[in-house]
This record gives sequence, C-alpha cells and structure tokens, in this order.
Amino acid sequence: MEQMWAVRVKEFGGPEVLVPEQVPAPVAGPGQVVIGVEVADTGFVETQIRRGAWRDYFPVELPWVPGNAVAGRVLSVGADVDPGWVGRRAASATVEWGGYAQQAPAPAEALLAVPDEVETTVAAALLHDGVTALGVFEPAAPGSGETVLITAAAGGMGVLLVQLARSAGARVIGAARSEAKLAHLRTYGIEVVDYGEPHWTARVRELAGPRGVDVTFDGAGGDIGRTAFDLTADGGRMSAHGAPGGGFAAIEPSEAERRGVTLRGIADVQFAPVEAARLAGRALELAAAGRLRPVIGARFPLERAADAHAAIEARSVVGKTLLTVN
Repeated sequence: MEQMWAVRVKEFGGPEVLVPEQVPAPVAGPGQVVIGVEVADTGFVETQIRRGAWRDYFPVELPWVPGNAVAGRVLSVGADVDPGWVGRRAASATVEWGGYAQQAPAPAEALLAVPDEVETTVAAALLHDGVTALGVFEPAAPGSGETVLITAAAGGMGVLLVQLARSAGARVIGAARSEAKLAHLRTYGIEVVDYGEPHWTARVRELAGPRGVDVTFDGAGGDIGRTAFDLTADGGRMSAHGAPGGGFAAIEPSEAERRGVTLRGIADVQFAPVEAARLAGRALELAAAGRLRPVIGARFPLERAADAHAAIEARSVVGKTLLTVN
C-alpha cells in the first residue's frame, strides 16, 4: 500500500499535537479524485477544533488530519469522473478533512480548474476565505456611498471583504490591532481604527456619522463583535461570522429584530457543496481578472504545521497562512 506524509492530531491540545506521520495514501472512490497537494489552506477555526472547541459545529474523530481546502494537480480519478482531470491543476474542498497531507481526496463536484492567470497558492488561499467572504458579502450587498465596518480586517478573509466593499463603491472602515496590520489596511485607501485603543468606538462614530455604519462584517467576535453590533445603524445589516475574540458575538436575535438589523451568523456560512463550489469559482474568476487578491502573509512547510497554528493563534500574520507540500 502506498504511503504518504500527513499531519495528524491524536489528542486535543496546543499546536504541539500536530505531528507528521506516515499514513496510507488515499484512493479515489466513486465521484472522487485524489489531488497531489501543493498548497493546503489553514485557518483559525482549525486551531480551535484542534483544542477541542466548537465540536457542536465541527465534530471530528481522532486521529484527525486537519485541512479542508487544497490546491495541486489531480493524480487519479474514481468511477464516473472524467479521466481528463488527471494531471490538471485544480483546487477543491476535500472529502470532509484530510488536507494537511501530500495527497487528499476531493469530491469531483467541488473540483475547480485553476485559471492560468492564478497561482496555485492564490487558489488555495481563496478556497475558504474567498468562499466565506463572497458568501457573507453577497446577501449584505453594500452599495455605493454606504459605510461598511470590517473587524479583523487584516486577516485572510478581512482583506478580501475590504476589496469587495471598495469595488462596490462603499466607504470602508477597517478595524484591526497592531500598527503593521493597520499600515497594510491603509494601502487600500480606507479609514482604519485600532480596536486595541480604548476609544476606538468613538472614532468609528466620528467616521460613520451619528446614524452608525450601514453594514458590519464582524470577523473578530467576542466583545469586539458585540460592540460592532452597537455601532451598526438601525435598519442596517450585520454578519457575525468570526470568533477569534473569544467566541461569536453575543447578540440576541430579538434585539436585532427590534432595531431592524438584518443579522446573519455562523450557521449562514455553512454552504452546501454546490453553493460552495459556485462561490469558489467566482472567487477564482475575480482573481483571474485582477479584482480579488488574497494577502499571503506566511507559508510553512507541511511538517511545520504546528508553527503555522502557533502563528495564527498569536495573531502575528497579516493576511493568510498556508502550508506548502513537497
């Protein structure tokens, strides 16, 4: 049986539980392909699952190979899959998890050809954050002249939301912490606020005006997310999809209804495979056209997945963290 390297979690805990091991290589089942992984996506949610959190949302069984988005070349296909995929550069969600590995199984229905204009690393970076960014952006539909507040704006998904909102003609306020992240956000020509400062809300109100912001994309969660809700205008729209700040923002649906705020949460970004593939395809189209560009702040080789998770948890990376696989 062919063997490969994968990073497995045998017990919940800190980054050190991510251990490279040799395991059997996957075999493509009916309706599946096997991708030779060149780049694997990583994200904050995986650091929390690794610690044993959020099991109601993301139940996993140990031993667990994290990673649910990869890019590389198709090595083999299963029954009922076009053999013309073999050898082609592709990006895809995986079959459940298994992305932190040299090879990963993927459902053929989720498989996307990577355009020639798009680098493999860019494709991998967009498979999760691009899908979620478009998935929360499209329903909120910020319009020209509206004010948009984005928390965790310098993260992998945040910078995509900044670009989408700017393209829509909205006035954007990007909220983040640390001068390096704020400096990067300024390159997009937006207003920035540091929510590490005690009076950041006053600055947002000064920029947005007395009514508040029209649309809020909260990627931070916790107290920051709750405060962002308070900054959202009555009748506005808010996506509370982030949790790095200590859980999702505590917002009562009845309070949102009373204020006329259209509120969406984490349940609204659990997309069916067909919808996820549509959003991923749209993200790749925008990247090929030069209209959407992820910021890749750090790359780690597969065997250093623990260092990648540590960097994500330390909030030390501007933009996206990826794993590269030989």
